[in-house]
Amino acid sequence: MVMSLRHPTSAPLRAPQRGGKPAPRGASRMVAKQPVRLSLPRPDFSPLKRLLWPLALVVLGLGVYEGTQRLLPYADRPISRISVQGDLRYISQQAVQERIAPFAAASFLEVDLAAMRGELEQMSWIASAEVRRVWPDQLVIRLEEQLPIARWGEQALLNNQGQAFAPRELEHYQHLPQLVGPQRAKEQVMQQYQVFSQLLRPLGFSIARLELRERGSWYLTTTANAEGHSLELLLGRDNLVEKLRRFIAIHEAELKPQLANIQRVDLRYPNGLAVAWRQVEPAVAPATAVN
Repeated sequence: MVMSLRHPTSAPLRAPQRGGKPAPRGASRMVAKQPVRLSLPRPDFSPLKRLLWPLALVVLGLGVYEGTQRLLPYADRPISRISVQGDLRYISQQAVQERIAPFAAASFLEVDLAAMRGELEQMSWIASAEVRRVWPDQLVIRLEEQLPIARWGEQALLNNQGQAFAPRELEHYQHLPQLVGPQRAKEQVMQQYQVFSQLLRPLGFSIARLELRERGSWYLTTTANAEGHSLELLLGRDNLVEKLRRFIAIHEAELKPQLANIQRVDLRYPNGLAVAWRQVEPAVAPATAVN
């Protein structure tokens, strides 16, 4: 009987590495080397761009300006027509045309629109003016007149904003109510006038005179109502609307039948009023002839 002996196959021997570290097992990853041109730093042109953009805009603007200056003489024309728009009641078209006549000699592009508007707004009856060009050779002017609401003392008129203006023909507007007060209080007096007018209108009264006195008290005189009766109202300094409403309530309840005999109503009291009666002159008996 023949017996064979088999020795176990041993793993191949590997030479030890220097440093005592075992050799890595498995597949190793290969890292490709980057090209030299990719690893170099890229140049930064951002400062140059920031410098060139404003320079390019300046050059472009100069080019546009130069081209415009060369083309303007060919586009400019004499003004052929000036039209005036707006509802004019107190001034005439002729007066407006005479005022702007010096500007009509300029060309379409050279005329000074701001100066023309300023010249028009110096006219006492002009509240505002708008001037614009209409291609190729026309101007359009739109005017808004003053709206006279009341007289301011004896020197001027007031518009609905409480702004004073002084036309030459003040004597033609004596029918308007007269408002009086410190120069700084024009707008305040106009506002109170509008409030008081609305409150008194249902009673048939309108305001003939409204005065703000130096110490801050208000004095009001009405025009004659349909029966021919007028009143004077002393309002004091504060709570003006409340006092006027109190007068309206008492007027309807008690005073209305006696208006012919009332001259003045004093509303300066906190919870009431005082009435000043007209002095009735005694009737004079007709003289009898003596034979």
